[in-house]
Amino acid sequence: MTRPSTSSPFPPPSGALSYPLRTERGEFAVVDAPVPAGVEQRGVALLMPGFTGSKEDFHRMHEPLAARGYRTIAVDGRGQNESDGPAVDESAYAREELAQDVLAQAAALDAPAHLVGHSLGGQIARAAVLLDHSPFASFTLVASGPAEISDSQKQRVKLLHDALAVMTMPEVWEAILAMGPPEEVGGPASGYGERELLRRRWLNHKPAQLLVTGRQLCVEPNRVGELAAVPLPFHVLSGARDDTWPVPLLDEMARELGAHRTVVPGAEHSPNQDQPLPTAHALADFWDRHPAL
Repeated sequence: MTRPSTSSPFPPPSGALSYPLRTERGEFAVVDAPVPAGVEQRGVALLMPGFTGSKEDFHRMHEPLAARGYRTIAVDGRGQNESDGPAVDESAYAREELAQDVLAQAAALDAPAHLVGHSLGGQIARAAVLLDHSPFASFTLVASGPAEISDSQKQRVKLLHDALAVMTMPEVWEAILAMGPPEEVGGPASGYGERELLRRRWLNHKPAQLLVTGRQLCVEPNRVGELAAVPLPFHVLSGARDDTWPVPLLDEMARELGAHRTVVPGAEHSPNQDQPLPTAHALADFWDRHPAL
C-alpha cells in the first residue's frame, strides 16, 4: 500500500490524504482519513460510492468518523472519477470483476474493514461479500435495495444510455445541465461543489463503466436470501424518502437480513451528503456494537 499525497484537482478534507491505493488488481484512487492523534483507533471502514458518484461523496463524513475512532477510506471504483479503467471494453465492469476489486481493496488495507456501500456501491459490495465475507467486520447498505431500481429511475438510466450511444461525454454533460443542476461533489457547502469539479468528475468517468453499471441497476436480481446466510452484522441505512428504492422496500430487506435499521430524518437517496453528521453517528454507533476482531 502507498500513501503519498497527490496533486488531485479533488482535494481531500482536512486531515485526510488522497492517493492511489495499490492492490493486486491495480491502483484505485482513495481518500484516506486517519484517526487524529489522541483518539484511540477503533476500526477501519471502506466506503463505496454510487452510480455516477465518487469518493468525494463521503467527504463530510470523514471528520466525525475519525473523531469516533474510525479510519475511513473512500474509493473510486474501476472507471469512476480518478480510478482508471477501459473506456470501451465493457467486460472489465462485469459485476464479479467489480466485486473482486472490492476484495482486493480490502486486502490492501491489511485489517478487517467495516464495509459501506451507497446505492450501486452497495450492490457491488454485496457481490463482494457473497464471494468472500472474511475481510469484513460488518456490512452497511446505504440507500441500496434488494434488487433492481424503481421504474422511474430505470427511465433515467435509459435516457443516459441512449445519450451515451450518440453523444460525447462533454455533450452529455451539457445535456445534464440543461435538465437541472446536478448533485454537488461532496455535498452542499463542503467546498467541493464547484461546477468545474462536477464537470471534471463527469468527464473522468469511463463511458463503459456508466453503460454497464447502469444496465446492472436495471436488472439486478434479488440476492437478499443469499446475503442473509452470510455470518456478518448487517445495517440498512437510508433517508426518510427514496425514489430509487422505496423506503418500505428497504424496511423489508432489513427484516429479512435481521439487520439493524436506521432512517435518517431530512435525507433522501444520499444521506451521506444530505445529512452527513447524523449518518456518520449512526454508522459509528453500529460499528461500536460490532468491533473488528
